[in-house]
Amino acid sequence: MLYDNHGRKINYLRLAVTDRCNLRCFYCMPEEGIQYVPRTELLSYEEMERLLKLLAPLGIEKVRITGGEPFLRKGMLDFLARIAQIEGIQQLNITTNGTLTANLVAKLPEIGVSSVNLSLDSFDEKRFFEITRRDVFPQVLETFHQLLAYKIPTKINAVVMAGKNIEDIIPLVELSRKHPVSIRFIEEMPFNGKGSNGETFIWNYKKILQHIKEVFPNLEKIPDPPHSTALNYQIPGFTGSIGIIAAYSRLFCGTCNRIRLTPQGMLKTCLYDAGVFNIRDLMRSGATDEQLITAFVQALRNRVKDGFEAERKRRPVRESMATIGG
Repeated sequence: MLYDNHGRKINYLRLAVTDRCNLRCFYCMPEEGIQYVPRTELLSYEEMERLLKLLAPLGIEKVRITGGEPFLRKGMLDFLARIAQIEGIQQLNITTNGTLTANLVAKLPEIGVSSVNLSLDSFDEKRFFEITRRDVFPQVLETFHQLLAYKIPTKINAVVMAGKNIEDIIPLVELSRKHPVSIRFIEEMPFNGKGSNGETFIWNYKKILQHIKEVFPNLEKIPDPPHSTALNYQIPGFTGSIGIIAAYSRLFCGTCNRIRLTPQGMLKTCLYDAGVFNIRDLMRSGATDEQLITAFVQALRNRVKDGFEAERKRRPVRESMATIGG
C-alpha cells in the first residue's frame, strides 16, 4: 500500500488527460488561453494504462479523470472503458465542463463511470458567458438534465468569486431541493495562468456558509465521508446536499489521500507543489515497472505536510488549473 511520510494512505489518483479546454473561465486561464503542450508530450493512453495497472495493486482504487476538458481528447470513451476494467480500480469518476458531454451521458454507466462532477459556476446564462467567455450554456444545461435522466451520481462544482457569481449561490442551492445532486461551492484559487488576480479571496468557506444560512437558517451539518475535501450540509426536506470546499484555506490537507498526474506526466503530491518528478520521462527512458513503483514510493516519503508548506517552497503560483488537472 502507498503511504506518505505523514502516515496518510494514498488511494486516489487524479489523472489529467489533456490541458486543452474549450472554455476560457477567467479564474482558470487568461482570455487568450494558454500555450498548450504538444500532443506528443502528453501521456499516451497506453502509458496511462500502464501506470494504473502498476498503481492499482498498491492501493490506488479511485481514479478521477480531469483536464482541461477530458472529452476534447479523441478516443476518451474507449480509454475509460479499458481502465474501468483494471483490477483494483473500484471507482472511476470524471470531471467535465459539460459542453461536449450530453450525447455521451448514456454510455457512461455502461463503460463503468461511477459519478460525474459537472463544472457550473452560474445558473444564469448571461453570467455563465461572462465567466466562461463562451456562449455554450444550453449545452451544459442539457448535460445536467441527461445526468439526472440516467441517474448518474452528480456533483455540481461552482467556484465562488466576488463580483462575479455571488447571485448564483442561492439558485444553485435550490437545485438540491428536488434533484439528488451535491452542490459544491469552492473557494477561488490563484491557478489562473498568471498567478494571483490581485484581489483578496474574501469569499472563503466561512463567508459562503454564512451567506447560505442567511436564506436557509435550518441548514444542517451532516457527516463528512472519509477524506472528504468538502464540509457537507443538507437542508431538511431537500433531496440533495450542499458541500463547501475550502480549497484556498486548505482545511482538508491533514487527511489528503490523493496524488495528481498532469497531462505531461508530472507527479504532484500536493495541488500547491511544483511537481515532484516526470513519470512520462522515466517511462520513455526505458524504466522498468519496479523502477516506476520505486519512484512513486520515494516521492511519497518526502511529501509536504500541507498546501501552505508546498506553496512556500514554490512561489509564485502561475499555472492554469487546466495544466494541473482540475
